[in-house]
Amino acid sequence: MEFSVLKFGGSSLATEELRRLAAQRIIEKIKSGFVPVVVVSAMGRAGDSYSTDSLIDVIRRANPNPDPQNLDLMLSCGEIISAAVLAETLNQLGYRAQALTGWQAGIVTDQEFGSARIASIDPEAIIQACREQIIPVVAGFQGQTDSGRVTTLGRGGSDITAVAVAAALECPVVEIYTDVDGVKTVDPRLIPDAPTIKELTYGEIIELAHLGAKVVHPRAVEIAMEAGIELKILGTEQAGLGTTIAAGAGSKKRSVKITDRVVTGIAHLTRRAHVKISGQEDFNKSELTLRIFDLLARNQISIDLIYLSPQLIAFIIDEAKVDLVKQVLADLGLNTTVEKGYAKVSVVGAGMHGVPGVMARVVRSLERANVPIFQTTDSHANISCLIREKDLLEAVRALYAEFELSKEGM
Repeated sequence: MEFSVLKFGGSSLATEELRRLAAQRIIEKIKSGFVPVVVVSAMGRAGDSYSTDSLIDVIRRANPNPDPQNLDLMLSCGEIISAAVLAETLNQLGYRAQALTGWQAGIVTDQEFGSARIASIDPEAIIQACREQIIPVVAGFQGQTDSGRVTTLGRGGSDITAVAVAAALECPVVEIYTDVDGVKTVDPRLIPDAPTIKELTYGEIIELAHLGAKVVHPRAVEIAMEAGIELKILGTEQAGLGTTIAAGAGSKKRSVKITDRVVTGIAHLTRRAHVKISGQEDFNKSELTLRIFDLLARNQISIDLIYLSPQLIAFIIDEAKVDLVKQVLADLGLNTTVEKGYAKVSVVGAGMHGVPGVMARVVRSLERANVPIFQTTDSHANISCLIREKDLLEAVRALYAEFELSKEGM
């Protein structure tokens, strides 16, 4: 059997019309000689009846701080409903299909409720369905522990399910269907006519995903990279070639060409708060610095854009954690300020490694747009700037123009 793994996001399954389009994509695979294995997210977005956010709201109305095991059990229902409805859509069209929960599909995880990692997959139930010419429609985002407890894989976990299932089936390609026809050079909600990027390396898409581009889960890309699985990001509604994600040129695995572009895309994160801590001690020579970071870690507070000097520690956090950060740091007797209203904007590209002048172009373009920069960080494949959230659109437009990201054929 030549398997084809297709994953459909929640926005691709939100209406009956979209679910029929998804079913047509699956049927096209059958007519092309493939054996489809389907993975689904919960239907719709926040506000829709069966979306993950809606299920969270329901359980938190009963208890604002639910037991993590009960919460995971509740959240798993969204994908199960989605799998059952899509399976019946296929059945109604004359193609036998069967919904499978994550655990029925053989997915075993660790016990980190809310952010579990897949420990193993026994694909026998999936393979058996395919032998019987039944299309397996697997509920993504979920599995169970060795002791039978239901777990979820965290936001975007259906991508992880799809790639892990493909690895277990030794399927070389995963097609991820969404509401856009591939990865754009910039968020199309900010620049609607942003072109689709034809090819990206694993490294580039991981950078974009970590920096705020909500196209594919970075852990899914890591699994694909380890297994040599090619990813294709495609539109459920729009016809087109989409975006192919694979290893860089020179790899022994399937590879994509690295263009001569310095920057491939722009990503952003909003609702950031800027934390600055100052004191009389030299932070580089005292144990206080370690104590601060330990306190933040113990309270599950993720920090980013970290700056450390003898007199100042600065970093950014999600605005949702502001009150907790103030509470955690209150007893240290330090001068701490926490200010909301920031965003992080990043330029990403494998081509910037070793190229001088990229930072100068970033700073100059933002300066021309009258966008102040409050902090920066960089790696071999990205440069990130902390700016005011109110300046985000102007910043994105300036960087988009500076690096000529409107050009087709990337």
